[in-house]
Amino acid sequence: MIVVFVLGGLAVLTLFAALHLYLWRRLVRDVSAPRGWYRRIGTVLAFVLPLTSLGALIGGRELPLAGERWLAWPGYLWLAVLIYLTFALLVGEAVRPLLRRALDRRAARTAPEEAVLVAVPATAPAPEATAAPPAVPAAAEEPAVGTRRQFVARTVAVAAGAAAAGTVGYGTYGVLRGPRLKNVTVPLAKLPARADGYRIAVVSDIHLGPILGRAHTQRIVDTINGARPDLVAIVGDLVDGTVADLGPAAEPLAQLRSRHGSYFVTGNHEYFSGAAPWVDFVRELGVHPLENARVELPGFDLAGVNDISGADHHAAPDYGKALGDRDRSRAAVLLAHQPVMIHEAVKHGVDLQLSGHTHGGQLWPGNYIAELANPTVAGLDRYGDTQLYVTRGAGAWGPPVRVGAPSDITIVKLVSLRA
Repeated sequence: MIVVFVLGGLAVLTLFAALHLYLWRRLVRDVSAPRGWYRRIGTVLAFVLPLTSLGALIGGRELPLAGERWLAWPGYLWLAVLIYLTFALLVGEAVRPLLRRALDRRAARTAPEEAVLVAVPATAPAPEATAAPPAVPAAAEEPAVGTRRQFVARTVAVAAGAAAAGTVGYGTYGVLRGPRLKNVTVPLAKLPARADGYRIAVVSDIHLGPILGRAHTQRIVDTINGARPDLVAIVGDLVDGTVADLGPAAEPLAQLRSRHGSYFVTGNHEYFSGAAPWVDFVRELGVHPLENARVELPGFDLAGVNDISGADHHAAPDYGKALGDRDRSRAAVLLAHQPVMIHEAVKHGVDLQLSGHTHGGQLWPGNYIAELANPTVAGLDRYGDTQLYVTRGAGAWGPPVRVGAPSDITIVKLVSLRA
């Protein structure tokens, strides 16, 4: 197992290095003079930026939070730029020969027009000797060809850089602006008429850490309170760090307001940081943890199970404990961080599971990768008699960027078929 892990890591590092070599060739070597200042700066950045990204991914947690921020911002943003810069340059590979051909044809058409024939006047004395014009060596034509090639290289590089910067810039703005409200209606056959229209604010994957902090939490809390839900469900991955570092960033959760309170279940990232202290901390903030537990609310049961990652920390999800002895005639809503937990939810007769975890893919085309590991990446789906709703989440992991998967807080409106 360790051998496989090491080989996989080496393969990833090799690909990472190959991508940066490709970028250096297309963005630095092909567009600059060998000893110019641009070549020097570009070469330095080709080494510094990947090292910063690796530092943010691997070594960030070994540093104090303030030091981690210095790595996280440039390191994670460069990862996002790397993705879309590579895509844009690959598109440029297809455009490059077409542009070269167009420039070569234009040069061929303009060449005869530039050749000026000079007539010798009749009164002019005949030259004593007419020397044949010196032959132009083939190498003399190279500067023109080289200039056209460099023009093509620079055009593709500028276009690719602009496309990547615009994509990442807009995606970063979407995350830092905060999630937007999304409304989803879910009919439940067992929901009594008195609970018709019950509204649950579902928020997941807030990912407080070196980039997203207290201001991010406050935006989320203000958005939820503005919607005036009946209940708030925080479905895991609240943090990427310890209570000591990120407790102040999570404190605005104490301001959450709803008719029946706020509830929390763990995600996989809580177990990276120490889940037990976070469970205690959110309880102090007035948010009720559901650790393989259930509460009866007017019209339905609300249950929560620990994340699958808890199995490695003596806190595995226990569906029997959370759902085993309940009245099956009542509707059941389950909070479970990962969508793959839907299969157990179906076995235990859950009517609706609320999940997060996927971020909707976060960075296109990440949604296609997420589909390989999750039954549903985003939105509402049905599995047998159980419905599954997956929110795209309110934050971001790694790069504070979302492309094709905007963040959201979802107001799930429960509708009774008996109303």
